[in-house]
Amino acid sequence: LCSMLYYRRKILLALLEVFGGQLTAKSLQKFLFLFTRKQEIKAFDFVPYKYGCFSFQANQDIVTLSKYGYVEITTTETGRYIRLKEKNNYSAELDLFDRQSLASVKTEFGGLSQTDLIRYTYTHYPFYATKSSIAAQILTIEELDKVNAQIKTFAEPMLFTIGYESLSLESYINKLIINDVRVLCDVRKNAFSQKYGFSKSQLQQACTRVGIEYIHIPELGIDSEERQDLVSQKDYDILFAKYERTTLKTNETYLTIILNKIQEKGRVALTCFEKSPIQCHRGRVAKRLMAMPNKKFDLKNL
Repeated sequence: LCSMLYYRRKILLALLEVFGGQLTAKSLQKFLFLFTRKQEIKAFDFVPYKYGCFSFQANQDIVTLSKYGYVEITTTETGRYIRLKEKNNYSAELDLFDRQSLASVKTEFGGLSQTDLIRYTYTHYPFYATKSSIAAQILTIEELDKVNAQIKTFAEPMLFTIGYESLSLESYINKLIINDVRVLCDVRKNAFSQKYGFSKSQLQQACTRVGIEYIHIPELGIDSEERQDLVSQKDYDILFAKYERTTLKTNETYLTIILNKIQEKGRVALTCFEKSPIQCHRGRVAKRLMAMPNKKFDLKNL
């Protein structure tokens, strides 16, 4: 098989194969979700979305597989369809456990209509139905109550910091949703990442799709050249002390933008790459915001 076929992409091809070579995009996402529930280390993560559980990564992989001629994507009046271009026994490329899990998903759920399949995932995994635009149409009042009980809303304003290092786009977005973050403030100088989902347009689109506002404030970033030779925590501390004396001081008006967002929306997260806030300048931005007079919010690192 072609070298661009990562293991997770082989799973997508094998899934299509097991289900006869063609699925709607919605059904594919649901079957894939149910398959990953059987995996100890999940090949894909999911977020709650307008039709329930959705993997941005799987969606992107399907586009890539289409580009390389493995699948064909067609849109009709009845929906979006993903079709295998040719059968190739992709299941044989998977390990035994995953082969058995795919067969099990086919046996358990293969007879369900798309609506029944969506309904099953909503009733058994209600968190993933919290952003659904169709839940009210297909669930009973009691089932809808269980979905609504999963929606986290908090009255108290809060400033968060979050780094995407070591997180998938989906697990990152879920952290924001669970903490009722309403605005994501990207403080990278250059909002580009080689990691899928974290370049500006991708991240902005993912946030918008789940109802989170995204803003980019490059003026509060640090040039990548200055970050090249950071080895010890002391190196980071020296860089950030300089950052506080220079960039942060000369760009205080941009702190006001963040303060206004907290005042307006209540719950705002500062984001950059590093997992640890003490190895990222977002920690110093947060520190400066926490030192503002008359602040009425607390700080939490996610």
